[in-house]
Parts: sequence; structure tokens; C-alpha cells
Amino acid sequence: MTRVGLIRHGVTYWNKEGRTQGHSHNELDEEGIAQAHRLAERLSGEDWTVIVSSDLRRARQTAEIIRGRLGIAIAGLDERLRELGRGQVEGYTEEERVERWGAGWRQMNLGLESGAAGGERGSCCIRELARKYAGEKILVVSHGAVLRHSLNRLISGLPTGDPLNNTSLTILKHAEGDQWECELYNCTRHLKAW
Repeated sequence: MTRVGLIRHGVTYWNKEGRTQGHSHNELDEEGIAQAHRLAERLSGEDWTVIVSSDLRRARQTAEIIRGRLGIAIAGLDERLRELGRGQVEGYTEEERVERWGAGWRQMNLGLESGAAGGERGSCCIRELARKYAGEKILVVSHGAVLRHSLNRLISGLPTGDPLNNTSLTILKHAEGDQWECELYNCTRHLKAW
């Protein structure tokens, strides 16, 4: 049995401002750094063997903090784990998007990557990692929307309507024949006593 721990990066200033991040290389803010340390502490009592991360800075920072506490390798940075590309709306708040393109901006061709496309690349990456590290416990540090869409492709019927929380942990079990099961979803108990 292979276990895959899916982690959304820690919070950023843009998260708090409601700005669309997409492929931007935003950094964690002070709270996001503290969240990542709390998650790393939680994970330190478990036997995770390897980390793979999105190449975007906020995910890489989260992965580095976890690596530092667990003492395991970051085996790679993978562009397929990037957040959905947000095209021209990247960096804008909802209010700024409406001001610039009008209330119907979602119906315009502004270069937004679809959830289906992001879910396809993300789930392909997760499947590949489960095969490559069969029988191990892998941590994957990525982004909220791409993880939700990837989960929808891996496990049908999983209720993924609500956004994943920053530094949430979702654990999947993978068995022969590409069988996936969700053991834990969107868990942030490491932040509760904060």
C-alpha cells in the first residue's frame, strides 16, 4: 500500500487579499511560515519518506520547512503540481477584475486554465509518483484548486466542493490496479490549538 499525503501550501499575503495567485511566485507570509512549521511538527511523528513539490515559491517554501523538520529529501519540483493558470486575471482581486473587465469576466477569454486541464496534469503526476514510490509514504506539496480537481479525477464522488485550507493534509491510499481511497481529507488539526 502506498500513501500519498497531499498538502496545500501555507497562507500568503495574496491569499488574505483575495488575489488570484495562479502561476505567480508568491512567498508565504509570517502566518504561512508558522502554519508550515506546525504541519511539519505534526508530520514529524510519522514515517514519510520523500517530498515532491510544485515549483512555485509558496509551495517550495512549505516543502522546505517540512523537509527541514523531517530530515527527508525533496525528490523533485514538478510543474504539473502548479496551481491552475489564471492568465490575465492573475494578481487581481474580484473587485479589480469586475472593474477592469466587467461582471461577466468569467465568460471572457482571459487565458484561464480549466479545472479539467489542471486536474488531468495533477492527477497524472500523483499517479506517476505513486508508481515510482510504490509502498512508500510520499508528501506532495501543491495548491488548492489543482489538488481539488486532481482528487476529483482520482476518486469519484469525493465531496471536494469546499476549498482546501492552507497547510491542510489529505491522505490517499493507493493499491494495485490504480485503486484510490481517501483516508483523511482537508485536515488542519495542527492549527487548532493556535
